[in-house]
Amino acid sequence: MGIEIERKFLVSGDGWKEQAEGVPFRQGYLQRRPCTVRVRTEGKRGVLTIKGPSHGISRAEYEYEIPLTDADAMLDTLVEGPLVHKVRYTVPYAGKTWVIDVFDGENAGLTVAEIELESEEETFALPPWIGQEVTHDRRYSNAQLAEHPFSTWEG
Repeated sequence: MGIEIERKFLVSGDGWKEQAEGVPFRQGYLQRRPCTVRVRTEGKRGVLTIKGPSHGISRAEYEYEIPLTDADAMLDTLVEGPLVHKVRYTVPYAGKTWVIDVFDGENAGLTVAEIELESEEETFALPPWIGQEVTHDRRYSNAQLAEHPFSTWEG
């Protein structure tokens, strides 16, 4: 079993762009409760992911590569609610790898950075383009963004 330990932040600048390479993602949810079952395409790769409930900033995660044609078919016919469209960039900073998601479609205007950690207590340097931490704000989870897109938020 894999364990995902991650923290999530809003992005407040574009200094990350000069060293970033992006891959388009299209993802949807087959189930959201009690665990999340997600299917997505990452460029030319299909992926099925199952995530357990969060405990702090940790949760069980199982991820499997699947044929791209299967992922596309599931996204087109089986998902609950709208798809999440984004471009994911990977950016090295101070010995760690950050992923930055630039959302499109109904979530356009939202850019979020995530860092995966080895433990919940692990310390790390914050890049200058990092803004407010949103790790514990469920609205910023991709599953919630599929149900309640950023464009529908008030204020």
